[in-house]
Amino acid sequence: MSQAEATTRTEAASAVPQAHEFGNIARLVIAQALAGANAIVVYATGAIVGNTLAPSPALATLPISIFVVGMAVCTLPAGAIARRFGRRAAFLAGTGCGVLVGLLSSLAILFGSFWLFCAAMIPGGAYAAVVLSFRFAAADCTSVERRPRAMSAVMAGGVVAGVVGPQLVTHTMNLWPPHLFAATYIAQAAVAALSALVLMGVRLPKPTTAEVAGGRPLGAILRQPRFITAVICGVVSYLLMNFLMTAAPLAMRLCGLPQESANLGLQWHVIAMYAPSFFTGRLIGRFGSRRMVAAGLALIAAASAVGLAGQDVAHFWISLILLGVGWNFGFLGASALVLDCHRPEEKTRVQSLNDFLVFGTMAFGSFASGSLLTSYGWDAVLRISFVPLALATVALVVTALYRSERKAA
Repeated sequence: MSQAEATTRTEAASAVPQAHEFGNIARLVIAQALAGANAIVVYATGAIVGNTLAPSPALATLPISIFVVGMAVCTLPAGAIARRFGRRAAFLAGTGCGVLVGLLSSLAILFGSFWLFCAAMIPGGAYAAVVLSFRFAAADCTSVERRPRAMSAVMAGGVVAGVVGPQLVTHTMNLWPPHLFAATYIAQAAVAALSALVLMGVRLPKPTTAEVAGGRPLGAILRQPRFITAVICGVVSYLLMNFLMTAAPLAMRLCGLPQESANLGLQWHVIAMYAPSFFTGRLIGRFGSRRMVAAGLALIAAASAVGLAGQDVAHFWISLILLGVGWNFGFLGASALVLDCHRPEEKTRVQSLNDFLVFGTMAFGSFASGSLLTSYGWDAVLRISFVPLALATVALVVTALYRSERKAA
């Protein structure tokens, strides 16, 4: 049997009936909207709870850092579960972790245990890692030409998450006095359980024998110029988004701007991150993944340039909005590139490896941004961002030239 015939048979074996396509994507969109609130609750409350419980103020942001590290570390185990037992099993394991983080965090607040709160962030990161795989599951639910739109639709659920998360915090934070946020984390656990109920209805085929085997060695996949470029662009898009977003609120405070301005700027940033997803898939289908990645990188560069132009509220807000849209184009474009780098039986292994590399690097950015800002200032943070942007641009150009030479040959 030829490789083409084998690939065709594998695709047929793993195809989703068209009758289930809309239902699957709709459930993934709803689950994204619900589950996305998990990360927002952690980012909104983690440092405050940490500052209240930590033995030293220097450890206040440690829970959020552990959350980001947990997200990176758990991408590979989540991919292994999906490969062996199917994506739905991985989803339900993730939502189980979502319930666990809520319950453990609430107990940590009630007992005043900082280290229990830190430990709770590990399953919180695992839940976030599984949620980020929803976009690839959506691609499994549809035909090749509609995959970018399916991924984009699921990411659009993040707009609702951007509303659900803050409202969850606002309406529950004082329900259990004097234990600030104890009720918030119980509510977050309940939302995770609701997400599990939604995901139970997702109908995806069980892994084939070929998919369980895993396909080619990872080394052969890693050596593909296309995969290297996809990873670099995904890493740079997510790293710089997290790098600049983490530093921006503190930079605004250091510039003497009010906290309300920082909060509103972050709100528009989150909207800018996810709102373009309503049409990003169509743009990828029309212009191609590489052009969308290039557009995303250009927008992130523009965000840094606007930030360097001034330090009033308007400069920060415009910079954060451009950063959000740039992340959307760059990250979704890079995710679409990953879909072209593997055979059907290799998808869960390659996709989880990609996410591990992306979010592992993001964890580094989370640790580094605050220290760079306090040591060298906001302008230095912005100038440093041009270095990885140049690297990603070079990778795109080199890969395009490589493909042109191969076609000419």
